[in-house]
Amino acid sequence: MTALVSGTTPTARGVGPLLRAWRVRRRVSQLELALRADSSARHISFIETGRSRPSEEMVLRLAERLDVPMRERNALLLAAGYAPHYPETPLDDPALDALRAGMERLIKGYEPYPALVVDATYDVLAANQGVAMLMDGLPGHLLTPRPNAMRLALHPQGLAPRIRNLREWRGHLLEQMRRQIALDRSRSLRALYEEVAAYPVPDDAHDEEPDEPVPYFALPLRIEHGGRTLSFISSISTFNTPMDVTVAELAIETLLPADPATVEYLHTSLS
Repeated sequence: MTALVSGTTPTARGVGPLLRAWRVRRRVSQLELALRADSSARHISFIETGRSRPSEEMVLRLAERLDVPMRERNALLLAAGYAPHYPETPLDDPALDALRAGMERLIKGYEPYPALVVDATYDVLAANQGVAMLMDGLPGHLLTPRPNAMRLALHPQGLAPRIRNLREWRGHLLEQMRRQIALDRSRSLRALYEEVAAYPVPDDAHDEEPDEPVPYFALPLRIEHGGRTLSFISSISTFNTPMDVTVAELAIETLLPADPATVEYLHTSLS
């Protein structure tokens, strides 16, 4: 598999312009970056303008100080003339057997509450019975060959008609994608964003208020199932200090019941 993010190609001008773009994106001055990287503003300037070629260690140090995503760090190294530093192991590789088994145990153990594993473009890699329950009745073209969490949520034939606060939840998901696009500049992610952002929203899609006031501590997903409105709070977890591009891009999303009625319904339905 390629070590470059889709849409990121090292330019003939070298690594300097790419590093400058990341610095500007992070709103960090040359002086501030130099202090963070134990360097000088003059040296940073020379690197950005191509007057100085940074060492492999300097590229990695600057990338770390700028919080550059792991896949993009490999792209910076290639642009500087070095080999990629971080491997990208396919998720089905035997080397990741323990990781896959651990994630499957984790989401299985979360039942009856919904939990799923997604990659950098929100393709669903694994899901538990709580998610399967919410997906019940969706058309096959949204579920095969591999479902995408954003399509499932926002497609007019997906969960969108069942979401009782669709406009609010849709706005949250689109903003989440915009923030991610600003970080990694992935063409495939941008294409997905443009696709789901263009899905029509029914004229009668008005966010419904709960029958009784609920002191939510975060924006809930309110979704209909079996004639009941269930309420969830979404939590997303990633791996700490990953050393592989594939692992760095995995995320585990869990849906925490936001009220006692949802807890009772899930335990009754999936017991």
